[in-house]
Amino acid sequence: MSAKHIERPALSAGDIVMAKAGRGKGRVFLVIAAAENGYVYISDGKTRKVSNAKLKKNLHLLRLGRVENTEFLTAPGAAADAEIRKIVKEV
Repeated sequence: MSAKHIERPALSAGDIVMAKAGRGKGRVFLVIAAAENGYVYISDGKTRKVSNAKLKKNLHLLRLGRVENTEFLTAPGAAADAEIRKIVKEV
């Protein structure tokens, strides 16, 4: 069975992912929010901050793990970005 036919679980806020395609290929991000039609918003807290999160297809992302406590995502931009940078750096 080809990869196109494999069901992938939906990504949600708090998932740690790696980009498999595009300019960010190989970089680690945190999913900020789910969008419609298989898209999510991702941020690395540095080049892609929460205020300018990237919209990316689920198919182009590989799930690496999950952050259980996502309350920091509701914090003001700089605080959330700092926490995201810390999470991404640990991966």
